[in-house]
Amino acid sequence: MEHLIDGLLQDFERGKMSRRQLIQSLALAAAAAAPGGTLLAQGAKAPSMIPAAKDPAPWKTVWLDHISYAVSDYRRSAAFYRDLMGWEIKNDEGSRQATLKIGDIGEIIIRNNRQGGDGATAAATGGSTPAVNATANTTAAGGQRGNAQPRPPLTGVINHVSWGVSPWDTDKVKAELERRGLNPRPDMVGQNFKSFHVFDPDGWDLQISNQTRENHDSSAD
Repeated sequence: MEHLIDGLLQDFERGKMSRRQLIQSLALAAAAAAPGGTLLAQGAKAPSMIPAAKDPAPWKTVWLDHISYAVSDYRRSAAFYRDLMGWEIKNDEGSRQATLKIGDIGEIIIRNNRQGGDGATAAATGGSTPAVNATANTTAAGGQRGNAQPRPPLTGVINHVSWGVSPWDTDKVKAELERRGLNPRPDMVGQNFKSFHVFDPDGWDLQISNQTRENHDSSAD
């Protein structure tokens, strides 16, 4: 117990946690040390190790405007997502890109901008690839937008995106994915979260789940 408290105090002194995080951690440690406290501590919410907020922006995200997805063949990928996910083709530029509506969530621009090879291989073997690119940085022709500053080295990638679909029946969804030759990989969490992973035509990890706006919070139980 003493070593635990010393460690928490050192983290606080080094700026690794805020005062609020320190108090929460000490309270949790005290609850665990008290008679019968282990069960109490297990039920308590662990303090976040994320640094405390500094100068938060005066807004909140309220809408997904669009995703820019760079692929090797935009026509093939647009048809894949239209047929499998029910996305509606809003417009088709005709040679390089198309915009699709994702239900009432937002839009996605699927564009020719990705070369086949190592990236696709990495995705097919379960690796992460930078398949989704910010349109603030790259245009369909590969040019710069915004302030045209050089792009920093890419060190973060989106591993996958999980899309909730409805209606959901686990067995029927699996059967439909198998019928399409997609080899679904189950990913189930608890009693309420059901999903499958498949690969799209470019080797991108696509997760299809039973999550909706109405049941999302309850599925975390």
